[in-house]
Amino acid sequence: MVTSSPDALFRPFRLRSLALPNRIVMAPMTRSFAPGGVPGPANAAYYRRRAEGGVGLILSEGTVVDRPASRNDPGIPFFHGEAALDGWQGVIDAVHDAGGRMGPQLWHTGAVKSFLTDWTADAPVESPSGLDAPGVERGVAMTDAAIADTIAAFAKAAAEAGRLGFDTVELHGAHGYLIDQFFWAGTNRRADRYGGATIGERSRFAAEVVAAVRAGVGPDFPIIIRLSQWKQQDFAARLAETPDEMAAWLRPLVEAGADALHCSQRRFWEPEFPEIDGEHGLNFAGWAKKLTGAATISVGSVGLSGDFMAAFSGESSPRAGLDRLIDRMERDEFDLIAVGRALLGDPHWAVKVRTGNADALRGFDASAMTGLV
Repeated sequence: MVTSSPDALFRPFRLRSLALPNRIVMAPMTRSFAPGGVPGPANAAYYRRRAEGGVGLILSEGTVVDRPASRNDPGIPFFHGEAALDGWQGVIDAVHDAGGRMGPQLWHTGAVKSFLTDWTADAPVESPSGLDAPGVERGVAMTDAAIADTIAAFAKAAAEAGRLGFDTVELHGAHGYLIDQFFWAGTNRRADRYGGATIGERSRFAAEVVAAVRAGVGPDFPIIIRLSQWKQQDFAARLAETPDEMAAWLRPLVEAGADALHCSQRRFWEPEFPEIDGEHGLNFAGWAKKLTGAATISVGSVGLSGDFMAAFSGESSPRAGLDRLIDRMERDEFDLIAVGRALLGDPHWAVKVRTGNADALRGFDASAMTGLV
């Protein structure tokens, strides 16, 4: 049962040129329904439905930059090439027609193999040190030229997003993919300027990506970067064990031009440093906001009774956690909340919450992953 007023979720928010009517974000979720890397009318209609359902900001599924092995699944969309960009034009036009706002999530999967398919790219996969996980070799270590080309590819894709009329852009720097593999000591064994013993040193690649994107999109276009402590290769991994380490990790990204930090944790209600502020202390997004002053987006199992992994086995409660979410939003612990699985099967989740119709919320069902609902 939800007893709190949802008003805190429906306050307007502004980030540079981006004006949002509420604090609800559709989280990026890989769908793999873009044959040949090209999004089509079904993809546009899928995102349009979330705009019609009252989502304040839609972040697209991960869409890859122009590198030979930047994706690990053949259905993942490109954000380069005339056909794919024409497809994305149709997506953003559909979302805008419905009164929505949207940004693409720009992605490079690095050395991570998809758990959905055995498909592999025609080119060798690339990562900081040729590692998928600590001690697990896969692909090749990136040369200086490959790093420079990758940074340029992110910047070019972001500039294309602005040209197409998107409202913001997000960089995928979480969950063990390429940018995150530079952060993680276990997968970044480099001895050059992109490696190092500290998380601050290993943040250089991401900071250079952000700076190049800022140069490509100009001063007013909002830049978001998604981050996580956990990795799909290791749910218990932590990049920052203390607030000082977290500051050393995140501040260079904000200084380089990131406006918002999208802080992914498996359960948004869990404290990041309970040894400091207790079992009801700040979560990851709360600490990131406190340490950097940047806007933050929290995400992690909204509308799920456990976490997003448990949801695949049917563990779902559409009203789960709404009271504690509202409480944290009322305290301005973080600025925005991203909703993932709950929005997959219920495009009107946001408007139902706003109108107090929580009893009509539909729980996540894994069958929603089989099509574009």
